[in-house]
Amino acid sequence: MARRVAVIGAGVSGLSSIKCCLDEDLEPTCFERSNDIGGLWKFTVANYVSPQETSKDGMTRVYKSLVTNVCKEMSCYSDFPFQEDYPNFMNQGKFWYYLQEFAEHFDLLKYIRFRTTVCSVTKRPDFSETGQWDVVTETEGKQERAVFDAVMVCTGHFLNPHLPLESFPGIHNFTGQILHSQEYRSPEGFQGKRVLVIGLGNTGGDVAVELSRTAAQVLLSTRTGAWVICRSSEWGYPYNMVVTRRCLNFIAQVLPSCVLNWIQEKKMNKRFNHEHYGLSITKGARKIIVNDELPTCILCGTVTMKTSVKEFTETSAVFEDGTVEENIDTVIFATGYTFSFPFLEEPLKSLCTKKIFLYKQVFPSNLERATLAIIGLISIKGSILAGTELQARWATRVFKGLCKIPPTQKLMAEATKKEQLIKRGVMKDITKDKLEFIPYMDDLAACIGTKPSVPILFLKDPRLAWEVFFGPCTPYQYRLLGPGKWDGARNAILTQWDRTLKPLKTRTIPDSTKPACMSHYLKLGGVPILLASLLLIYKSSLFFKLVRDHLQVRISPYLISIW
Repeated sequence: MARRVAVIGAGVSGLSSIKCCLDEDLEPTCFERSNDIGGLWKFTVANYVSPQETSKDGMTRVYKSLVTNVCKEMSCYSDFPFQEDYPNFMNQGKFWYYLQEFAEHFDLLKYIRFRTTVCSVTKRPDFSETGQWDVVTETEGKQERAVFDAVMVCTGHFLNPHLPLESFPGIHNFTGQILHSQEYRSPEGFQGKRVLVIGLGNTGGDVAVELSRTAAQVLLSTRTGAWVICRSSEWGYPYNMVVTRRCLNFIAQVLPSCVLNWIQEKKMNKRFNHEHYGLSITKGARKIIVNDELPTCILCGTVTMKTSVKEFTETSAVFEDGTVEENIDTVIFATGYTFSFPFLEEPLKSLCTKKIFLYKQVFPSNLERATLAIIGLISIKGSILAGTELQARWATRVFKGLCKIPPTQKLMAEATKKEQLIKRGVMKDITKDKLEFIPYMDDLAACIGTKPSVPILFLKDPRLAWEVFFGPCTPYQYRLLGPGKWDGARNAILTQWDRTLKPLKTRTIPDSTKPACMSHYLKLGGVPILLASLLLIYKSSLFFKLVRDHLQVRISPYLISIW
């Protein structure tokens, strides 16, 4: 059984991995190459680089104005809610402070070795029997070797900027400034310039909007378009809390995908027509970004939408639709990142970059012993923090032998078969799509034994069951039962709307208080709730079986036969 665990990285997933190790009585040692926790969420004045400079350490960090895309109730650690007066969506400083609070509350800092780089992680000669790893680290020029029973890689998605210059003919003749969004920190230095942003993801949209306040003109080029949603939804409630609900997930599993897509597209076009704004999405694509201001910037002309860039000249950009934009001063590539694991040995290093060979996006399929876990290498329709925490909870129990995974021969055979089918065009590579939040979380929770059972909850605690099924699927739901059960989970779920509304109530109005809980659901989804209820009743043979089994010990056999 594993005891000593190496955790690589002290960001969001690294911190949860340390805590999960401690929860399972394992001995974690975390190696962090910077001088503080938080990973890319750490921003200080010392981190700032001007547009003419590049980050000296090459680490990816957030830009100063970044605001979270997922609200606080959906993106907290499952046994450590945000303080009730924290805003629902917060800037990087506030979010980093929450990470600091989490680390201090659970006394995690003493397990972290800062300014330490992991040089290599290799199998021990007796790996097939012990599952142990040799880990070589370097601190201030001095190398050290240690043996660990397990390794948790928490380096995340955002390691190496993807800068596809070869896809843009003439870019090397361009005389203006070329940046990747990794190097962007603030709009200082862009005053009065004509800026072209390439790539419409969350970062591309944010950078374009912020620069539109200081630059002479911002052009935003996109190949596929995107659906643009706001942080607030109907009645002003956080969007994530409105759409991430078990009742809606239940409906999604029953209705045909074409019907669901039609409903979603109609709803997203209700706020503004994406085609009119130059944002219409390529057929078959499901790209969604969060941006409250982009439509307004387009409406005001401070951001101009453009098609893909065909080629560059010395001072201009030629687009696929034949239009030309002259006198471009700066091009910012918001083209994402590639991930790698330079400290791993081959063939493990290459295999880990192929998500199809990661069992449930965590365990490499080719290891005889499941003692290395990739934590946080997921793209999910919801909180990455919540997803990585559940990954870490599962991984540590696998390390201890309390949870089992299929043998490596079976995993490799299945992954190889899928890879071949994808290459032949028979199967779609779903690893490139964002994971559905509730199904993925439930899948991991089922492995651990912490997936909540709605029918049983309705029998034991109807009020809580109502919140779990019809309310937002907050991380607390995965602390209600099983390993890692938290006594405060029930109360956290029942008071989640209170914490949501608390930071908004800064102006007290006499006689304005109203009962909150039930009204949220009636406002946000009377029709979905009714539909989900009918579908649940229709497909509830299991529910009634559970009711019968539960009552069998309390009611006479005669009454059971009547049932």
